[in-house]
Amino acid sequence: QVQLVESGGGLVQPGGSLRLACTASISIYNFRTMGWYRQSPGKQRELVAAITGGGVTNYAGSAQGRFTISKDNAKNTVYLQMNSLKPEDTAVYLCNMDQLFGPNQYWGKGTQVTVSS
Repeated sequence: QVQLVESGGGLVQPGGSLRLACTASISIYNFRTMGWYRQSPGKQRELVAAITGGGVTNYAGSAQGRFTISKDNAKNTVYLQMNSLKPEDTAVYLCNMDQLFGPNQYWGKGTQVTVSS
Protein backbone atom coordinates (compact mmCIF):
# COMPACT_ATOMS: atom_id res chain seq x y z
CA GLN A 1 0.00 0.00 0.00
CA VAL A 2 1.40 3.36 -1.06
CA GLN A 3 1.62 5.89 1.74
CA LEU A 4 2.08 9.64 1.53
CA VAL A 5 3.13 11.46 4.68
CA GLU A 6 2.96 15.24 4.94
CA SER A 7 4.93 17.37 7.36
CA GLY A 8 5.86 20.98 7.97
CA GLY A 9 2.55 22.55 8.84
CA GLY A 10 2.04 24.80 11.81
CA LEU A 11 1.09 28.23 13.06
CA VAL A 12 2.68 31.21 11.35
CA GLN A 13 2.05 34.94 11.38
CA PRO A 14 0.80 36.75 8.27
CA GLY A 15 3.70 37.42 5.95
CA GLY A 16 5.60 34.42 7.23
CA SER A 17 6.80 31.29 5.46
CA LEU A 18 6.44 27.55 5.78
CA ARG A 19 7.80 24.63 3.80
CA LEU A 20 5.64 21.56 3.53
CA ALA A 21 7.03 18.16 2.61
CA CYS A 22 5.28 15.05 1.31
CA THR A 23 7.26 11.82 1.37
CA ALA A 24 6.07 8.78 -0.54
CA SER A 25 6.69 5.19 0.56
CA ILE A 26 7.81 4.32 -2.98
CA SER A 27 9.83 6.07 -5.64
CA ILE A 28 8.09 9.14 -7.02
CA TYR A 29 9.18 8.01 -10.47
CA ASN A 30 6.03 5.87 -10.20
CA PHE A 31 3.80 8.94 -10.37
CA ARG A 32 2.65 11.09 -13.25
CA THR A 33 1.69 14.18 -11.29
CA MET A 34 2.27 15.20 -7.70
CA GLY A 35 0.23 17.96 -6.17
CA TRP A 36 -0.73 19.90 -3.10
CA TYR A 37 -4.38 20.57 -2.34
CA ARG A 38 -5.96 22.40 0.53
CA GLN A 39 -9.29 22.26 2.28
CA SER A 40 -10.78 24.54 4.86
CA PRO A 41 -14.12 24.16 6.69
CA GLY A 42 -17.10 24.80 4.47
CA LYS A 43 -15.03 25.01 1.31
CA GLN A 44 -14.28 22.59 -1.47
CA ARG A 45 -10.90 21.00 -1.74
CA GLU A 46 -8.81 23.00 -4.18
CA LEU A 47 -5.59 22.46 -6.05
CA VAL A 48 -2.79 24.70 -4.86
CA ALA A 49 0.13 23.52 -6.99
CA ALA A 50 1.21 20.50 -8.99
CA ILE A 51 4.36 19.18 -10.59
CA THR A 52 4.79 16.48 -13.20
CA GLY A 53 7.46 13.83 -13.29
CA GLY A 54 9.18 15.94 -15.91
CA GLY A 55 9.18 18.98 -13.65
CA VAL A 56 6.40 21.01 -15.26
CA THR A 57 4.61 23.05 -12.62
CA ASN A 58 1.13 24.47 -12.34
CA TYR A 59 -0.24 26.88 -9.73
CA ALA A 60 -3.59 28.14 -8.61
CA GLY A 61 -3.96 31.86 -9.08
CA SER A 62 -3.91 32.41 -5.32
CA ALA A 63 -0.56 30.64 -5.06
CA GLN A 64 1.15 32.11 -8.10
CA GLY A 65 4.16 34.19 -7.13
CA ARG A 66 4.05 33.19 -3.46
CA PHE A 67 4.29 29.39 -3.45
CA THR A 68 6.83 27.12 -5.12
CA ILE A 69 6.43 23.40 -5.66
CA SER A 70 9.50 21.23 -6.14
CA LYS A 71 10.56 17.62 -5.83
CA ASP A 72 13.55 15.59 -4.78
CA ASN A 73 13.47 12.28 -6.59
CA ALA A 74 16.24 10.81 -4.45
CA LYS A 75 14.24 11.49 -1.29
CA ASN A 76 10.85 10.54 -2.79
CA THR A 77 9.63 13.91 -1.56
CA VAL A 78 7.63 16.80 -2.94
CA TYR A 79 7.87 20.21 -1.29
CA LEU A 80 5.68 23.27 -1.15
CA GLN A 81 7.49 26.44 -0.17
CA MET A 82 4.94 29.00 0.95
CA ASN A 83 5.95 32.63 1.36
CA SER A 84 3.99 35.78 2.17
CA LEU A 85 1.33 33.72 3.85
CA LYS A 86 -2.10 35.23 4.40
CA PRO A 87 -4.89 34.31 6.83
CA GLU A 88 -6.89 32.97 3.89
CA ASP A 89 -4.18 30.37 3.30
CA THR A 90 -5.29 28.69 6.52
CA ALA A 91 -6.34 25.13 5.67
CA VAL A 92 -5.42 21.49 5.85
CA TYR A 93 -2.88 20.87 3.09
CA LEU A 94 -3.01 17.47 1.47
CA CYS A 95 -0.57 15.74 -0.83
CA ASN A 96 -1.81 13.85 -3.86
CA MET A 97 0.03 11.66 -6.35
CA ASP A 98 -1.40 9.80 -9.30
CA GLN A 99 0.00 6.61 -10.65
CA LEU A 100 2.04 6.77 -13.83
CA PHE A 101 0.96 3.39 -15.16
CA GLY A 102 -2.48 2.75 -13.77
CA PRO A 103 -5.64 4.43 -12.55
CA ASN A 104 -4.81 4.88 -8.91
CA GLN A 105 -4.22 8.07 -7.04
CA TYR A 106 -3.11 8.45 -3.48
CA TRP A 107 -3.72 10.99 -0.74
CA GLY A 108 -1.89 11.85 2.43
CA LYS A 109 -3.73 12.60 5.66
CA GLY A 110 -2.88 16.27 5.54
CA THR A 111 -1.03 18.84 7.61
CA GLN A 112 -2.66 21.87 9.20
CA VAL A 113 -1.46 25.33 8.23
CA THR A 114 -2.77 28.22 10.31
CA VAL A 115 -1.92 31.80 9.45
CA SER A 116 -2.83 34.11 12.28
CA SER A 117 -1.42 36.92 14.36
